[in-house]
Amino acid sequence: MSLAQGFEVALSPSNLTIALIGSLIGTMVGMLPGLGPINGVAILLPLAFALNLPVESALILLATVYMGCEYGGRISSILLGIPGDAAAVMTILDGYPLAQKGQAGKALCISALSSFIGSFIAICGIILFAPLLADWALNFGPAEYFALIIFALATLGSVMSQKPIRSFLAALIGLFLTTIGIDANTGVYRFSFDNPHLYDGISFIVLIIGLFSISEIFLMLENTHANKKIIQKTGKLLISFGEFFHAFLTIVRSGVVGFFVGVLPGAGATIASAISYMSEKKLAGKAARFGEGDLRGVAAPEAANNASACGSFIPMLTLGLPGSGTTAVMMGALTLYNINPGPAMFSEQTDLVWGLIAALLIANVLLLILNIPLISLFVRILSIPHWMLAPIIAILSTIGIYSINSTTWDLVMIFIIGICGFVLRKLEFPLAPLILGFVLGEHLEVNLRRALSISSGDLSILWQGSIAQILLAGAFLMILLPPLIKKFKPFAR
Repeated sequence: MSLAQGFEVALSPSNLTIALIGSLIGTMVGMLPGLGPINGVAILLPLAFALNLPVESALILLATVYMGCEYGGRISSILLGIPGDAAAVMTILDGYPLAQKGQAGKALCISALSSFIGSFIAICGIILFAPLLADWALNFGPAEYFALIIFALATLGSVMSQKPIRSFLAALIGLFLTTIGIDANTGVYRFSFDNPHLYDGISFIVLIIGLFSISEIFLMLENTHANKKIIQKTGKLLISFGEFFHAFLTIVRSGVVGFFVGVLPGAGATIASAISYMSEKKLAGKAARFGEGDLRGVAAPEAANNASACGSFIPMLTLGLPGSGTTAVMMGALTLYNINPGPAMFSEQTDLVWGLIAALLIANVLLLILNIPLISLFVRILSIPHWMLAPIIAILSTIGIYSINSTTWDLVMIFIIGICGFVLRKLEFPLAPLILGFVLGEHLEVNLRRALSISSGDLSILWQGSIAQILLAGAFLMILLPPLIKKFKPFAR
C-alpha cells in the first residue's frame, strides 16, 4: 500500500520529468573523469533549492542524478581506461581490454544490464528489509569495519595473481600514500615535507585523475608518435542471450554483495565493487580470462557498485546516518527543508520515503532505456584519433579537478602523479591494487585507531565480536586456500 502511494508521487508528470532530467544529467556527469556522484549531487543541490522545488521533487532529482552517475562512470572506464568515479576503477580491469579488442559495445551492454539488475536487487531489498537491515548495520563498530577491510585486502590476492610482486608493491604504495598529511589523532604532520598543500593529504580524485587520465594521455601521445592504429569497433554492439546467461549468476551474486556492503554506513561502492570482482574471479577459477577481457569482470563490479549506491539509502532513511559520501550531501538537502532523517521518516514522511523508493525504480528503468540505444554513439568515441582525443581528456580532467577546490596545486599534482603513473604502467605495475590500497588503507587506519581507543589499546577487541570473527576467518581462508589447493592439486589427479 505504501509503495503504491509512492508510485503515485513519483509518477506525477512533474516528478517523472525531473527523474528523466536527473538521469540524463547524472549519466553525463558520471562520464566526466573526476566529477563523480558526490560532485554531481553537490552541484545540483543549490539549483534544487533555488528553484523552490517541493522536498519530494528535490530528493527525486538528487537521487536520480546519483544513480545516473553510477551508470555513467562505466563509460569512460570501458572506452578510455579512465574511471568516471572511484567505484568504476574495477570496471577498467576487463572493460578496457574488451574495448581494445573491439568489443566495447558488448562491454557497455553487459555493464548497463548489470547496473539495472544490481540496482533492482537493492531496491527490492530496501522495500522488504529496510528496518531489519538498519538494526543489523548498527552491530558494525570499528572492530567489525576493521575486519571487513582485512577481508577485502585478503581478497586482493585475486587481482595480484598475474604479477604478484609488482601488484603487492603497488598496493603498498597506495597504503603509504594514505599516511601523507596530518594525523587526525595526534596532530602530527606526516610526510608533508613542510608543504601546506599536503597537510590534508592527497585527494582521491587527484590521485585517480593523475594515475589514469593523465598517464593515459601520455600513452596516447606515445602511440600516436609510434603510428599505432586507433581501436576499431568490431563485432556486435549487443551481447547474445548465451553471454548474458553466462554472466547472470555473477550479476545476481554481486548485486546481493553490493547491497549488503552499501547498507553499512560509510563502506561505499568502491569497497563493494572490489570485493565482488575479486570474489567472482576466485569463483571463476583459472579457466576464466579475468583481467584480459571477461564479460563477467565487467558485470561483477557494475552490479555491485549500483546495488551499493541504492543500499546506502537504508542507513540514511532509517538511522539518519549517511551510507556514503553522496547520501551525506543528500542529508544536507533534507536539513535545508527542516527534515531530520531517521526512523520517524517512515511514519511521519510516508510520501517522501516511498516516493523516493518508487523514483529509484523508475529511474533504474529510464537509465536502462536511455543507455542501451546510446551504445552505438558511445562506441564512436573509439574512432576519434589519439591526437584529438588526448587534449579533450586533458581539458575535461583539468576542469573537473579545478572545479572541486579551485586551486592550481591540484593541477600540478595531477601532472606529477600522471608522470609517475605513466612510468609505473611502462614498468607493467598494475594500478588497480594501488588505488585499492589507497582506499582501503584510509578506512583501515581510522577504524583500527577507533577500536583501540575504545579498548584503551587492548588488541583483543579486534576479534571479540562474532561478526569480526567470521570476517577474519574468511580473510584467513582467502589467504591460505589458494596455495593449499595448488599444493594438493597434483595428488588429486
